[in-house]
Amino acid sequence: PQTDLVFLKVHKSASSTVMNILFRFGETHNLTFAFPLGGGFQLFYPHHFMARFVQGFSPKRPQRFNILCHHMRFLQPEVQKVVPSSAVYFSILRNPVELMESSFVYYKGASAFSHVRSLEEFLSQPHLYYDPSRGDSNYAKNLMTFDFGFNPNAEVSAERVQLMVKAIEASFDFLLISEYFDESMVLLKEMLCWDLDSVVSFPLNTRDSSTKSYLSDSVVEKIKDWNRLDWEIYTHFNRTFWERIDRDIGRERMEREVRALRERQAELARTCLQGTGSVAPKDIKDSSLRPLQHGGARILGYNLKQGLDKEMEHKCRRLVTPELQYSSALYKKQFPPVPP
Repeated sequence: PQTDLVFLKVHKSASSTVMNILFRFGETHNLTFAFPLGGGFQLFYPHHFMARFVQGFSPKRPQRFNILCHHMRFLQPEVQKVVPSSAVYFSILRNPVELMESSFVYYKGASAFSHVRSLEEFLSQPHLYYDPSRGDSNYAKNLMTFDFGFNPNAEVSAERVQLMVKAIEASFDFLLISEYFDESMVLLKEMLCWDLDSVVSFPLNTRDSSTKSYLSDSVVEKIKDWNRLDWEIYTHFNRTFWERIDRDIGRERMEREVRALRERQAELARTCLQGTGSVAPKDIKDSSLRPLQHGGARILGYNLKQGLDKEMEHKCRRLVTPELQYSSALYKKQFPPVPP
């Protein structure tokens, strides 16, 4: 199994669920994480990543970490200073239409969105509300382009798109697609030589469907137009994702693997969870399992069954621990506080 990994955690793209998978794998195999300085949760995002943002990194005697997966704005020469040269690089993309709708709700407080009532209103005259010089403008336009380290406000030309795609292909071994999450996990398992249980997950950081809004065809087209660079990246890698599956796995085997993954997840849900799945934040009984609430989104979580044996309780708890709590626990394990 591959143990040296760089995961570019793209915003609002099921990347918290992928991160939970990496946290569990790293904890099980006793791997080291490239944590943000002081145990924060982002690597000084939205600045481009620098090696010095990582706790325990020193240019004098550079230490290599196994897994880099916290939010960052990608800059490969700096990333290479903190991970082994053998590291596998991957990321995840999401349809920019859904991404923008999600971003609007989650980052409602961002300067570009705070003065409009709806996404439709924003898109009717985006330049009225969007100021590229504001520090939080990245949430409102070409968010994936930005996270990959490129200029989200660049002019859209076939040449630029091709350069961006080539740069991503040169840096990353593969890209997952969040709309095909289960297929993505099978691909991840294949590429990393992991077993099925390593890629099993419950969806994390998902929001209540009551906060999701319907988008008309005209709004969909406006979103694609406004996020044209993201759209071009997404459509390219959505195509190559399926090309890779056809080449490396085949559709029939993919269907079998996806079925096995879903059956295992259903089995774990029956074992671990109270009720049938995720619940509203107010209904989460164990406060340590309550996810951070943000913007206008209502982020769901889970309740564990009572009376699980110790080993099973530990396994189930790790599956449903929200990102921030899990990150803090692993940080304390890797950098134990010095007693006074």
